[in-house]
Amino acid sequence: MKTENNNQRGFWGSRLGFILAASGSAIGLGNVWKFPYIVGENGGGAFVLIYLVCIFIIGTPIMLAEFTLGRKTNLNPVGAFASLKPKSSFIGIGYMGVLAGFLILSFYGVVGGWTIAYVVKSVTGSVLSFTSPKEAGAFFGNFISNTGETLFYHALFMGVCIAIVLRGIHGGIEKACNILMPTLVLFLFLLMIRSLTLDGAMEGVAFYLYPDFSKINGNTVLIALGQAFFSLSLGMGCMITYGSYLSDKENLTSSTFYVVIFDTMIALLVGMVIFPAVFAMGLEPAEGPSLVFSVLPTVFTSMPMGHVVAVIFFTLLAIAAITSGISLLEVVVAYFIDQLGWQRKKAVLIVGLAIFIFGVPSGLSFGAMADIKLAGMTFFDHVDNIASNYLLPLGGMLTAVFVGWVWGTKNAHEEIEKHKNIFKFPWAQCWEFLIRYITPVAVGIVFLAKILP
Repeated sequence: MKTENNNQRGFWGSRLGFILAASGSAIGLGNVWKFPYIVGENGGGAFVLIYLVCIFIIGTPIMLAEFTLGRKTNLNPVGAFASLKPKSSFIGIGYMGVLAGFLILSFYGVVGGWTIAYVVKSVTGSVLSFTSPKEAGAFFGNFISNTGETLFYHALFMGVCIAIVLRGIHGGIEKACNILMPTLVLFLFLLMIRSLTLDGAMEGVAFYLYPDFSKINGNTVLIALGQAFFSLSLGMGCMITYGSYLSDKENLTSSTFYVVIFDTMIALLVGMVIFPAVFAMGLEPAEGPSLVFSVLPTVFTSMPMGHVVAVIFFTLLAIAAITSGISLLEVVVAYFIDQLGWQRKKAVLIVGLAIFIFGVPSGLSFGAMADIKLAGMTFFDHVDNIASNYLLPLGGMLTAVFVGWVWGTKNAHEEIEKHKNIFKFPWAQCWEFLIRYITPVAVGIVFLAKILP
């Protein structure tokens, strides 16, 4: 099956293209939107330090395992598990990944639409007329409750993702990320320089980088572990799918580290943009999810050259959303190409349309359907909860169990070492210990902590 569909699947044109695409998948709204407000809510520097430990102890082993599964089989998540362990219940891990990709993109496309809308609104200046976060928050609330605007930008975001994925791996996803990722890094550096030159910025730098361990408790560690896991796009089939387009000559170990380091660097840079600016303007860093859409517009309004900075920032936010959106779409598309033999064009158009339609209730959850709730949650909240709190951690944990105990680390080593790389003692033994014992237990703790009252 994998050979006959290779003309529809394609392969990465270069190692750099793969690293940028995989990094783009990992670098999404979780880095630019979620990471800063979680840091702000959890005491700053100490949280950042724990987050970094979790990234390298928990996230990195799973990412290497997912890349290995993908390249070994040259198949989507379902096909990968079916190929290595036919007719076993572990195939369900693959289906969970494809389902997670579908569900996440359905509401992620809504939030991605917000980012595109704010690019437009920052160009016109309509988000730069606020004197307080309360005013900016009211403007944001009115926007997301507007049915027409919300669905228009949701459709626009999905249209961009569909257009890129239609062009395939090398001609679409890789070329797009080769442009978008360097642009994102350039914008981040420009914004960081601007933030650091504001009066009072160093107070924000101290909050962000100086660890205050009195702010740390058990819940903080769980939040850091969960954010590290989700920020790398693990457990949703993205890295298995992207790994399936790799050739045998690529070095899986170093590629994994490059992706992890790039993703982590972006998250850290975003903090260096936001916290100096927030403190320089005398605002509160622990504003929660409204930090980007309610607090930052007020910062930009008060900042010299604020109009230019706002346009650049929200463009950066949209780029991060798009690079993750195309990877989520590709997970589901690859399933239909590999398992059902669909042509890429048919798979992309049908899957993209289906995800858009399923995402409509999420888009309306802040307006027309805001009062329709089940167990106190909107449709948007339920889809987010199912995907983020159940499918992703379960998928990541079971993937670690599968590679560590079922398929086996010996087989994984053979695939990783095709390149004759340096995956030898002590690195191989360290990875084997982490993937078999530490990673599944740690992710299992996060999963139980999220679902238990």
